[in-house]
Amino acid sequence: MNVIANLCKHQQFKRTLADYRENLYRIAYSWCHNPALADDLVQEALAKALKNSSQLRDQKTIKAWLYRILSNCWRDHFRRSRDCVDVDDVVLVEQDTPDLKHDRNQIVQRVRDAIALLPMGQRQVISLVDLEGCSYIEVAQILDVPIGTVMSRLSRARKALKERLLAAELPGDSSVHRLRTAK
Repeated sequence: MNVIANLCKHQQFKRTLADYRENLYRIAYSWCHNPALADDLVQEALAKALKNSSQLRDQKTIKAWLYRILSNCWRDHFRRSRDCVDVDDVVLVEQDTPDLKHDRNQIVQRVRDAIALLPMGQRQVISLVDLEGCSYIEVAQILDVPIGTVMSRLSRARKALKERLLAAELPGDSSVHRLRTAK
């Protein structure tokens, strides 16, 4: 009877991990801006989570637990290799898209570029809080830093993004558009 209960519990845990895969990928991609690397990091994090499922003490903290594992995998990646960009992996944006799509793509790219210019600590905090909706306490646990550090990094990151985005000029049909607010 105990074997069947453990098997059912294991299957439920695997389903829970599958539910978080997309969120983990989104965070990993926001950290590295490389789809293949983000997928590898998520795969590694999920494998570690499955292997070490007995270490999860409270199911309510699974989100922070998984993000913490992902953060450790990201740190391990830097220990194993240097950060480099392969020219073949750079995706070129098509120039002959409709104006609306083009403007939207430029805004998205400017935000991504602005985030990519942030220091890694700020990039991690802003992606966890603003993209994933994690609480400050969860982010502090995930990144293993004090909550005050989370708040100051988030404040500096938002301020830097706001300044960069407000200064960015977007080409339009015949006039120049400026971003007026950034949250």
